[in-house]
Amino acid sequence: MANYRTAMGKSVDMAALTAKNEKTRAVGNMKVNARGDTIDAHGRILRTATTKVNDSYNKTVGNRSAQPVRNKPKPTPAKSDIDLSQLNELEREIEGNLEDELEIEKIKAQELKNK
Repeated sequence: MANYRTAMGKSVDMAALTAKNEKTRAVGNMKVNARGDTIDAHGRILRTATTKVNDSYNKTVGNRSAQPVRNKPKPTPAKSDIDLSQLNELEREIEGNLEDELEIEKIKAQELKNK
């Protein structure tokens, strides 16, 4: 928002005015503050405006790929607890190659992140 000049020549910073009063109860019968958060009779926030927007968006958009992503930890591949002494030579070689391939994939993923 910009600075506006009143008819009397005073300058009003609308962004600062909005930020200063965003927790103030809005005038009307909607039970919200100036930000759009739903509040109770004592002014405590019951539901934030961001949550309301996300819920509305989730109802509108049907596919899961468009849903907002929460910060979930990425699953790490579990190391195999295979007793190598029970495997034959070919199986041991395959297990060794699998670990090498996983290491290569991790390096590739890091390089893609850095780009």
